[in-house]
Amino acid sequence: MSSITRKITESGQSLWLDNIQRSALDSGELKRLIEENNIRGITSNPTIFNHAIAKSKDYDTALTSLAWAGWDAEKIFWELAVEDIRDACDAFMPVYEQSNGEDGYVSLEESPSIARDTQASIIQAQQLWARVARPNLFIKIPATAEAIPAIRRSLASGVNVNITLIFSLERYEEVMEAYLSALEDRLAAGQSIDHIASVASFFVSRVDTKIDGWLDGSSPLRGKAAIANAKLAYEAFLRTFTGERWEKLKANGARLQRPLWASTSTKNPAYLDTMYVDELIGKHTVNTLPPQTLKAVSDHGKSTIAITQAVDQARLILDNLAAQGISIDKATHELEEEGVQSFLESFNTLIETIEQRRSEAIKSLGPLTSKVVDEITRLESNKVPKRIWEHDPSLWSKDDTAAREIRNRLGWLELPTKSRDMIHEITKFAREMHEAEFRKFLLFGMGGSSLAPEVFSELFKPADYELAILDSTDPVQILQAEKRFPPDQTLFILSSKSGNTLEVNALYDHFWELSHADGSRFIAITDPGTPLDSLAKARKFRKIFHADQTVGGRYSALSTFGLVPAGLMGLDLEEILNQAVIMQNQCSPIKPAGRNPGAALGAVLGVAAREGRDKLTILSDESIKCIGSWLEQLIAESSGKDGKGILPVDLEPLGDRTDYDEDRLFVYLKHLNQLPPEVVKLQEAGFPCLVFPVGAPASIAAEMYRWEYAIATACHILKVNAFDQPNVEDHKSRTKVILENYLKTGHLDLPTPNSEIDGVKIYSSVETTGMNLKECIKGFLEATKPHDFIAINAFVPRDGANLEVLTRLRLNIRTGTKCATTLGFGPRYLHSTGQLHKGGANNGNFLMITVDPDKDIQIPTQELTFGELELAQALGDYQALTARQRRVMWINLATMKDLRLLSEALR
Repeated sequence: MSSITRKITESGQSLWLDNIQRSALDSGELKRLIEENNIRGITSNPTIFNHAIAKSKDYDTALTSLAWAGWDAEKIFWELAVEDIRDACDAFMPVYEQSNGEDGYVSLEESPSIARDTQASIIQAQQLWARVARPNLFIKIPATAEAIPAIRRSLASGVNVNITLIFSLERYEEVMEAYLSALEDRLAAGQSIDHIASVASFFVSRVDTKIDGWLDGSSPLRGKAAIANAKLAYEAFLRTFTGERWEKLKANGARLQRPLWASTSTKNPAYLDTMYVDELIGKHTVNTLPPQTLKAVSDHGKSTIAITQAVDQARLILDNLAAQGISIDKATHELEEEGVQSFLESFNTLIETIEQRRSEAIKSLGPLTSKVVDEITRLESNKVPKRIWEHDPSLWSKDDTAAREIRNRLGWLELPTKSRDMIHEITKFAREMHEAEFRKFLLFGMGGSSLAPEVFSELFKPADYELAILDSTDPVQILQAEKRFPPDQTLFILSSKSGNTLEVNALYDHFWELSHADGSRFIAITDPGTPLDSLAKARKFRKIFHADQTVGGRYSALSTFGLVPAGLMGLDLEEILNQAVIMQNQCSPIKPAGRNPGAALGAVLGVAAREGRDKLTILSDESIKCIGSWLEQLIAESSGKDGKGILPVDLEPLGDRTDYDEDRLFVYLKHLNQLPPEVVKLQEAGFPCLVFPVGAPASIAAEMYRWEYAIATACHILKVNAFDQPNVEDHKSRTKVILENYLKTGHLDLPTPNSEIDGVKIYSSVETTGMNLKECIKGFLEATKPHDFIAINAFVPRDGANLEVLTRLRLNIRTGTKCATTLGFGPRYLHSTGQLHKGGANNGNFLMITVDPDKDIQIPTQELTFGELELAQALGDYQALTARQRRVMWINLATMKDLRLLSEALR
């Protein structure tokens, strides 16, 4: 803590901050100011809020959802302001309690438009007091002649009031009289007065700015009037709060109405930057400081009582001004008029700023606007956000069996706060691993057990530690991982909620043998009591982290499945969870649906899908593109069932407006300041295009929570169960049967190819035509219908070279069909979009690709290779798709070189 600010406080003056900013509330900066600079309260005004909202992105999330809900600009402002003020009140509550209600207050100003409307001022004071609902709140009412009765009425009704824009001694006397009379009114009505608080904000530096303008540049009176005026005001304070009238009130518990020195930043650079603080230190006073003045005071301000010194000199200064024809009364009258007008202009500018942001948010919805507004209204009237938090299964299903499962799958709602309890254990273990010189971490997991760690790894890119995901049975990709992560240098992470994931088990068998059965090089993340849990105990794994059994895999990013790998990478888990908690609080059941970012986004997703815009195209800046894979699984596996669903389209090259049909909803995740011109053109063309700024890497946790809440809401709108995956289980069952038959017969029961051309085998659920591969594929693609999608599912190594080739292929396909395209690597996609492929609408066209491996690996303890397992998984998916009457073409290539030829064939 600054010794200067501490001494000022000890002298009897409280320092408050004349500023409020959401980022300071969220980041802990305000808490630091309270602790380090002994800040004991906050004041705000329209100018401060205008600066906070217009010059930052702090409010974009809230403002956007409110705009989508159809709120007007002024209603949005009051929602945002009340939130900030309430949060600030909570931050200062310890100060309020420790000071027995003397300090710890936060001020919220009424609308300047009612500064001269007595009745409106009374009404709004009551409304704001009720909305914030905190005892350490001040409602700021300007000290206009018309507002003096409103001040008395508001105080008498129990509202704490900060009377602002006081310039003249005459007006100050009226303010003190209003306070005393209000206390007497309460006593006469038999009401207590010991909890009524008030301060009188006496403005200082603006007096010098006004009067200096009327003085000669060399006048010795320059820079003297403001402090002189304030000293005489303090003398009036001392006089008023003594004597029989005050003592009677004091005996009934009345608090002093302390003078609060406002406008204490130095406007004239020729003056000392702390002069309006140094000269006004006194007992029972408050000085509210803008950040730059607080910094100056903390560095070189004074701390001795000065307000009671040279009071006679103060009178002389005002007399000398009068002798020169300069009227302090005229100056303060003009300042009051100018102050009201200045705040009104700031307020109007603020509303204009919000209106501009609101219009931009509405424009992003395109033709969905009115239906989204209606849907958010329905969510609110049906209390959907509240019912989500109550774990009401009827939001997604009326089936009793499904209801029991749903009730046990909503633990993710509380994860940001609950997971804080794990930070110590995870960071302690991570520190032990780092001390044991583990720098490489390889995670075996599928779907929800691996995608969040992959995002953290690619987004944060920790310099000292390397973590990668192995979610493939492709022998080449396994050999690549084996080379990159030598067993003698690597800690292996087995991540499986069920503890019995086919791919994870096979990968474990392989790397367990390579590690010479060294359990100290393995850890497990799984639910309690699973087969993996038992295995890890039996083989003496170094550590077992149990997962929350009330959280499904795709909603588990902020559980042990995401946080343990993040901790091993040395990431700041507390900051990650803090960001998620901010979003969790915004999605709380007490928020209106329109103020809930998750519910509002869910309304857009649900309405868009219902209106035929079910191809959610995920675009992003290059640096944060990794989030798309995580979103892909969350959205597809949650929504794709009962013949419905939202198709996430990730990593599709950004095209021109003519490349897209009217089944698209675009989302752009923005890390940089500017949108690509192609995205701007899509907006201008009327496509709905939602833009979400993503700041510091840790803020991705907030986005994860937002999207989890959003997809749960969207599934409610679409009337599907967000928390099951019936068709994933169908594929697993088919693959199991295929493998059992293989072990019995020694061969896979592949279907007869429709055709075989130059060593390329084509299996298809529909008739194929053509004399060569190009003609066969073109014939398959030409049968697509408007608003279909084409899924390329390739069982090949997921590496940069193959991604480039297959991206070129999907681009060629989109150019020729105008259909949305997706790209999945097998078997990874089976745990991501596989559910939607089988359970969603029958508008998919599936181009499966397999390649005969030129290298293969025997799976220890099993009588098959990884290549055979991969092919069995492809066959299982082919069977599951054809059983659901999907249009499928499966192309089996002889070599990896044929993959490039396949892509070039469709140019």
